[in-house]
Amino acid sequence: PHDDSAYVIAANVFAGVGRWDEVKEVRKLMKHRRVRKEGGRSWIEVQGKVHVFLAGDQRHERTEEIYAKLAELMEEIEKLGYVPCWDEVLHEVEEGEKRKALWYHSEKLAISFGLVSGAALLGKALRIVKNLRICRDCHEAFKYISIVVEREIIVRDVNRYHRFLNGSCTCGDYW
Repeated sequence: PHDDSAYVIAANVFAGVGRWDEVKEVRKLMKHRRVRKEGGRSWIEVQGKVHVFLAGDQRHERTEEIYAKLAELMEEIEKLGYVPCWDEVLHEVEEGEKRKALWYHSEKLAISFGLVSGAALLGKALRIVKNLRICRDCHEAFKYISIVVEREIIVRDVNRYHRFLNGSCTCGDYW
């Protein structure tokens, strides 16, 4: 009863079929039982130093640049046809908040930092490690980002390696 993964899976199943009242009940039960969902973290190594990002993280010394680059990236990929996966966010959240909730996932912040730090200029793949499964929205966004930055992006999540290149992923969109 104290393992967060069972609650998260249940909430995701309910959310996936639009049963928002049940999602709320699962979250209430988690709160009542003091079960906390593990937060998303992503790591990227740049010039021999590992940088860690949390969802919505603003602790990095280059936060302003990271967020500006991310906004630029998201704008560019939307022009290419990227459509946010709104069902990854609770439906009662307002539109602007939904956008922020999707944009500021730890792996998106990590990729943005990799780009502003000049790691992409070296011509090598951008490599990110994630402590949880990459969400559908980030997976979709990374396919488009790989087109925009003309770089291979490798994400190691809790389940597998994802290699994004030229708008596709080696997992075949099954993960």
